[in-house]
Amino acid sequence: MNRQDLITTAQQARVKQEQYKRRVCVCCGAGCISSGSEAVLKKLQEEVKSRGLEGEIEVVPSGCMGPCNQGPLVKVMPEYTMYQKVTCANIAAVVQSQLIEKKPIEDLLLFSDSRPKAFVNALEDPFFKKQHKIVLEDCGDINPEVIEDYIVRDGYKALDKALFQMSREDVIGEIKNSRLRGRGGAGFPTGIKWETVFKYVADQKYVICNGDEGDPGAFMDRSVLEGNPHRVLEGMAIAGYAVGASKGFAYIRGEYPLAIKRFEAAIKAAKKQGLLGPNILGSNFSFEVEIRIGAGAFVCGEETALIASIEGKRGMPRPRPPFPAEVGLWGKPTLINNVETLASIAPIINRGGQWYGAIGTPKSAGTKVFALAGKINYSGLIEVPMGMTLREIVFDIGGGVPGGREFKSAQTGGPSGGCIPKEHLDTKVDYESLVSLGSIMGSGGLIIMDDTSDMVDVARFFMEFCMDESCGKCVPCRVGTKMMYDLLSKVCAGHGTLRDIERLEELAVYVKESSLCGLGMSAPNPLLSTLRYYKNEYLAHIDRNKELEGVSHA
Repeated sequence: MNRQDLITTAQQARVKQEQYKRRVCVCCGAGCISSGSEAVLKKLQEEVKSRGLEGEIEVVPSGCMGPCNQGPLVKVMPEYTMYQKVTCANIAAVVQSQLIEKKPIEDLLLFSDSRPKAFVNALEDPFFKKQHKIVLEDCGDINPEVIEDYIVRDGYKALDKALFQMSREDVIGEIKNSRLRGRGGAGFPTGIKWETVFKYVADQKYVICNGDEGDPGAFMDRSVLEGNPHRVLEGMAIAGYAVGASKGFAYIRGEYPLAIKRFEAAIKAAKKQGLLGPNILGSNFSFEVEIRIGAGAFVCGEETALIASIEGKRGMPRPRPPFPAEVGLWGKPTLINNVETLASIAPIINRGGQWYGAIGTPKSAGTKVFALAGKINYSGLIEVPMGMTLREIVFDIGGGVPGGREFKSAQTGGPSGGCIPKEHLDTKVDYESLVSLGSIMGSGGLIIMDDTSDMVDVARFFMEFCMDESCGKCVPCRVGTKMMYDLLSKVCAGHGTLRDIERLEELAVYVKESSLCGLGMSAPNPLLSTLRYYKNEYLAHIDRNKELEGVSHA
């Protein structure tokens, strides 16, 4: 495919789509599939065909639409009418009422049972209205296994622009202007990372997409890979062009079979169309992508451990420097970005770094995708501008805490993050604000807890996770996490003492300051944040055993 072929493909796909009066998308992300959406898709296609409507109505599978706990979800375009918890028994009614009579079925409308009113256009609902979708803008609207669906929405247009209208330095400059920070957790400026790899001279360079998402409760990267794999591929290709790499690897967790399947299909389709491989779009730039499947080790989310795993070694971190930008995969300069970061690249190239940088806050630009989970009415995948308050996310988008319970805490950043109490609900969600509260942005896990949650037990849960996932290479992490877990278990059992709390605080500092990699350095964060905001709960556990102490801590 050359540049003109790309334009022609987009035009042909647009004509094909315009022949249909309606497009009906059935969410076939992993969450909705587990609720039976594949059967709903098949039944809907059969019903449309049996009524002779297949020439007017196109029924397609899509990626995640967002409100995961309401699935299976069915969306009718262009009205953007969305139905929740659709079953095969509902299909005939949906076709008759919505598609033929054009009358929405109020009982099935998204959130109609729990919002003040039923929104015929789902975009009017606060769940969608307060979001700003950039990474997720096509997820839920396109068939992720059909490349033409992506191309018709300006897919690969950014790659074309980069290859034929911009130098490598221009592309890096645009990313720097956007102020995009790595969405994998550390928040390092993406443009600076790209520039560093670009400056190193080598006969071979690599780009790695880090899809080793392992935080409990997190499903951001999985949903993007499932719902819009070509966006990530395009980001990888642009990154390869910018830094001078000719080879890319997508490292995806083995627990994500659907993401792997769709990303693999996307690679094959892109190669067939000449959008990957030699002389992309007739240019002098060649770029290949392969998938590497991770075995589920959380530590492989760390850059150097991930590199070791791709090389066929045990996934264990190594000291830095040298950093991967200089000595990475097989000793060559290597750029590593996570899925969400790479999915942000094409919009930035298409619309400009200044456009992206104007969204969010002065130090945290753009949007962030979160996996909203836990004690929340509307859990699912959301994308919001940086700087939105935690209160808006929990109560406006998420619909608040179910069952009339009180909000107690929000855990951000996964096992590396911290717990934020209700007195900080009006905090702006950005990198600096979360760090000031003893937490981190992380990759985007956001777990909500109500007033029934035991925060000491929460700290123990995350410490057990870090203990189990420690690679064991360094003593502070291997031994320190085990000691902290044992002490937390002792406190939870009602056998703790004040000295145990002091030892927990001491150990947390030792582990944080002396561990080899980010897993160990951040493992104490949930413990430290719960001690900071919920120390009374630690003392309450100890009070049950105060006879052994000989003192009261009431």
